[in-house]
Amino acid sequence: MKTMIIIGDGIADYPLNGLGNRTPLMAAHKPNIDRLAQLGRCGRLMTIPANMPTGSEVAYLSILGYNVQEVNSGCGAFEAESLGVKLGPDDLAMHCSFITIRNGNIKLLSDGDLFDEEGRELIDSLNNIFSKESQQFHAGNGQRNLFVLKNGSQFVNLTPPYEVQGQPWKTVLPVANHPDGKLTTEILKDLINRSQGVLERHPVNIERVKNGKEPANLIWFWSAGKKPQMKSFTELYGKSGAVISNLDLLNGIGIHAGFKVIKMEGTVGSSFHNYDEKVDAALNAIEEVDLVVLHFEDADEAGHEGNIERKVKCIEALDDKVINPLMKRTMSAANPFSISFLPNHPTPCSVRTHTYDPVPFVIYAPGELPDVVDHYDEESVFHGAYGLVESRDFIWVLFDK
Repeated sequence: MKTMIIIGDGIADYPLNGLGNRTPLMAAHKPNIDRLAQLGRCGRLMTIPANMPTGSEVAYLSILGYNVQEVNSGCGAFEAESLGVKLGPDDLAMHCSFITIRNGNIKLLSDGDLFDEEGRELIDSLNNIFSKESQQFHAGNGQRNLFVLKNGSQFVNLTPPYEVQGQPWKTVLPVANHPDGKLTTEILKDLINRSQGVLERHPVNIERVKNGKEPANLIWFWSAGKKPQMKSFTELYGKSGAVISNLDLLNGIGIHAGFKVIKMEGTVGSSFHNYDEKVDAALNAIEEVDLVVLHFEDADEAGHEGNIERKVKCIEALDDKVINPLMKRTMSAANPFSISFLPNHPTPCSVRTHTYDPVPFVIYAPGELPDVVDHYDEESVFHGAYGLVESRDFIWVLFDK
């Protein structure tokens, strides 16, 4: 049976006082997701192995059945592929995020807050001043961009900005963890320091401040890696695939996996998501391939913001605009497809970063007997038929339909 994986990025959470000691999944009105659980079979999935960083790339690769210890190369290397940046064997690619420095402390810019055209203008200015044959900035989506350093060393500790929100930025700069990483560390620290003066004087930021918006007044490097070496999904599992996402990271993983990558218009993390277009694209793609990965970023951004109300609304939008039409289609189709719904990792509002906790998942395969779970959240799935599934084993559970 063909199958569709719907990833609600970061939807899992912890019980919150503001929700009566419930999680956003427990508090949200989500009749279609709960119906999926009633008709399907549930479990918990460890998407982040204990010895790996809690980055989204690790979770996506785990869900797709890859050995993350072997193939993970950091976000930057996968994003390069999606952006059409071809990496040489010695190139080091990394996230280059725009952040806000307020009173010397780090504040994240939310996805969707910095428009793509604003980001491109800022990246162009950085390239005009700092670009050389050995280093280049590449515009991505809004605050998410790419930096490539030739002959860069991976012996550098780079801290994701969402892990150090509210902390003084000068205390969490890149640090070499080996003598071979010293030069790379100094290059990155110098660029971060010098970017502040360029960005604060830029017309884009002057206009943003005038309009009461946060300025994108510093760059931040993180999740560095070199060109990944990985087999295609077809080589590993004999299945074809497609990915539908606004996220360059997931699209880049899809390219390396040999998937058909269906890029969608729209800003990553925007509250005004192109749900209908994505669902239509997924339904068209499932006619052509064995596996479709359909991804939505919004709830992860809400978790990083600590915005409980927004996270609940994101879950309710997924229920109404995504799960509802997909359930209707497969339940009435002559050749139905199975549906799996899960987050890639938790992004709890209380800690505003990714965690190692297992995520709840549900798989609905038409014709299969359901388990006893009658609603979907972090606690209910403890009673699911699949129990606790380890990392890359999820894909085997999914294909056993």
